[in-house]
Amino acid sequence: MKQVKISFVIPCYRSEDSIEDVLSEIEKTVEQRPGYAYEVIAVNDNSPDRVLQVLKRRGEADRRIKILDLAKNGGKHAALMAGYAYAEGDIIVSVDDDGQCPIDKLWELLEPLFHGYDISLAKYPSKRQSAFKNFGSLVNAKMAQILLKKPKELQLSNFSAMKKFVCKEILKYQNPYPYIDGLFLRTTGKIANVLMDERERQTGSSGYTFLKSLNLWLNGFTAFSVLPLRIATLLGIVFSAAGFLFGIWVVVHKILTPDILAGYSSLMAVILFVSGILMMMMGLIGEYIGRIYISINNSPQYVIRETVNIGSIPSVEKNYDEKNSLS
Repeated sequence: MKQVKISFVIPCYRSEDSIEDVLSEIEKTVEQRPGYAYEVIAVNDNSPDRVLQVLKRRGEADRRIKILDLAKNGGKHAALMAGYAYAEGDIIVSVDDDGQCPIDKLWELLEPLFHGYDISLAKYPSKRQSAFKNFGSLVNAKMAQILLKKPKELQLSNFSAMKKFVCKEILKYQNPYPYIDGLFLRTTGKIANVLMDERERQTGSSGYTFLKSLNLWLNGFTAFSVLPLRIATLLGIVFSAAGFLFGIWVVVHKILTPDILAGYSSLMAVILFVSGILMMMMGLIGEYIGRIYISINNSPQYVIRETVNIGSIPSVEKNYDEKNSLS
């Protein structure tokens, strides 16, 4: 029987106090099941703490722990893309660095992949996070449902597993602003949820600030759908028609009632409202144009400063340099 290799990809940021426990639990969990080998691709997302030193110490003792040190903080999704590029396993598992992912449920997570599914995601009945993050998750889920055609019952989460071909397909996306959930949804429709409980964070708080959450939301909003532009067009038609009809009503009303005084307040309200809609739509179009401009300039998803326990450049980077696509 062929040995199955699992690649664990872990974006690391402010996790010097929790990453060792995560690595130890991975080792303990995989070694319980014969017939499986594993590697860890830990991606230091330019963390300001000593997580890189912790990783290097573990990497010296265990060459299965491979380390990527990014030169600039690009966010969790860019760090995942960097890790995916170096993953050699038959199955690629994404894990958080804070201990919240229930790694002891790994085999339950992998089970759907052996029964026809391409991606398996943990589904949490309740998330152990702040009210702000819960609200952000709800908005993100609704956005994915409307713009990315996500099935209503499917929950996107931080603990996921995918087959190798899915990883290769995702890596064809070479533009900046990667959005993993969108890449999952555009690659395959065979995605399963596995019910499990999310853990509490071991230490510290989430690194996702309001601005980071907003940027991530905009990535999904603009990277994989033109529906917002179509909505802008529809609103333009609606407001133009409404303005035309309102203009006719004003003329007719003035003819029928010559002594009526025009309402300054209502006029200003209409002007401000319509102007606000126009500015919002212009900003949306500008967001699309700006991202197109940055993509044309070949802005990188990530820049690797240093690698540890990695012998060669992954095939995806070679293919990208040669302007060939993955097979």
